[in-house]
Amino acid sequence: MLSNRQLFLLNTAQTSHTPRLIEIDRAEGVYLYGPNGEKYIDLVSGFAVSNIGHRHPRVLQAIANQLDKFLHVTVYGEFIQAPQVALATKLLAVLPERYDTVYFTNSGTEATEGAMKIAKKFTQRREIIAAEKAYHGSTQGALSLIGNPAYHTAYAPLLPEINFIRYNHIDDLDKITTATAAVILEAVQGEAGIRIPDVNYMQAVRKRCDEMGALLILDEIQTGFGRTGKLFAFQHYGIQPDILLLAKGMGGGMPIGAFVANKAIMDVIKENPMLGHITTFGGHPVSCAAALASLHVILDEHLVEGVERKAQLFRQYLQHPQINEIRGIGLMLCLQLDTFDQVECISRKCAENGVIIDWFLHCETALRIAPPLTISEAEIATACNVILEAIAQQR
Repeated sequence: MLSNRQLFLLNTAQTSHTPRLIEIDRAEGVYLYGPNGEKYIDLVSGFAVSNIGHRHPRVLQAIANQLDKFLHVTVYGEFIQAPQVALATKLLAVLPERYDTVYFTNSGTEATEGAMKIAKKFTQRREIIAAEKAYHGSTQGALSLIGNPAYHTAYAPLLPEINFIRYNHIDDLDKITTATAAVILEAVQGEAGIRIPDVNYMQAVRKRCDEMGALLILDEIQTGFGRTGKLFAFQHYGIQPDILLLAKGMGGGMPIGAFVANKAIMDVIKENPMLGHITTFGGHPVSCAAALASLHVILDEHLVEGVERKAQLFRQYLQHPQINEIRGIGLMLCLQLDTFDQVECISRKCAENGVIIDWFLHCETALRIAPPLTISEAEIATACNVILEAIAQQR
């Protein structure tokens, strides 16, 4: 009889020649467990998904409650479904007043696709400007926005009239013109190795978009729901985007995303043509119920307030000559090393000793640390000791 490992390699699509091949049997809180008693502290959170930890009891209860009512009933936007209504209402209540409508998707990349469409339709323009080393998803439209040509060539041709600026370079903003439909930026560049923009840069982007009549789309797919020490990262910069992209930490572990705007922008999908943007499973009632419970956990348990203190503990403990720099904001951290060999070796040794860390798509010489916001100070100390030991044990 073949093992799960063998069946995984035989029957499921692989995204690289060297998958991690760590088998997970269950998860709870900040821990992942293997089938033979292995126990791992999760410092990646499923890539900024499990902000409130794995299988939070309130999320599980919300899922169970919804299972007793209904699952999928029709395509998104036609029936009144209480979980969607409740989530949209609560989400808008914690956002600035300019936002008054939410479109739910299945994922972050779908939120990106929807935002691109409504920006072009609303402005009646074609050009979209993104940043070098950006990551907004892997579907054809979102892939067109990745500012790394190495990821484009094999899938060309992608969308036309996509142009790029350097992230955090004010000098490039004159590329935003009256031909620009939208500028899309990550609130913090994630896959580039946690690159935090200057406040004056983000404010200059907002000002230039206003002057040129272009929409500003902020991608908070990784940064949203407390990860940076505020509920949403745009709150650090004193600006508000025209369209906000959400996913990952939104669902408490369930798949969901959203793009958020005001009705003047969002309503363009209603006509010419009608049903201008549709999705079958977007806003799935179980995912919406889980997301609402997750948001209540973040607010009720004051998780955002503890983020900065926990981030400082990581910075305090992770002092080593081979760590060139610790970049980050809140619990979205990057340990800059010299080589990918170091990153791969340390990551592997950490896993062998019970800590899961990873690296970045556009910055393979750095390690990613993005634990659940619920991680305790004792768990931080334990995880950091494992990381430091892994650095010391490199061959």
